[in-house]
Amino acid sequence: MEIPSEQATSLCSHCDRAIPVSNIDLHFAHCSRNLERCKVCGDMVPRKHAEEHYANTHAPVACSLCSETIDREILAVHKGENCPQRIVTCEYCEFPLPAVDLFKHQEVCGNRTEFCHLCSRYIRLRERNDHDIKFHSSRLDDNPGPSRDAALPERDHDAERRQPNGLSQRRLLFTIAITGIAVIMGSIFLQRKADTNQLQ
Repeated sequence: MEIPSEQATSLCSHCDRAIPVSNIDLHFAHCSRNLERCKVCGDMVPRKHAEEHYANTHAPVACSLCSETIDREILAVHKGENCPQRIVTCEYCEFPLPAVDLFKHQEVCGNRTEFCHLCSRYIRLRERNDHDIKFHSSRLDDNPGPSRDAALPERDHDAERRQPNGLSQRRLLFTIAITGIAVIMGSIFLQRKADTNQLQ
């Protein structure tokens, strides 16, 4: 028996697939009964799984970070670029925080100062790059490298100077002790007053 190299085909009006003419009626009966075209992507899916296909492939989903409902196709872009709760880092201190808080944080963080070893002045972090370009561009070309690293020992030194001495610690402990005693005495006094009011 000779097998024809090319069988005549006909296009199924339901799924738009080329089907051999000899099988088109049987195929169409099966296809129209069991398959349906997805209204979103146009794929043919089993009729009994159409809702599941939509839910798993096309239905809007809640962002796991901000709970906003997003189309599934753009969820990755939303999480990476638009979500207010995505984690970003401060350009001044590299602290990770939600994007919604970044502006407020950088307003404060950028106003912190850092010692410039080239001109012996304290410069705001937000103005550091402009300062370096304006006043030290020729020096920076000769000596590349972040000047912020050089300022770290200065910060540590300042932190050491701000450490409370022994006398300050004693005063703090004394204040805490007096406050604690006052709270205890006040609660005892109020308790006795409440007891006498109940007796009357």
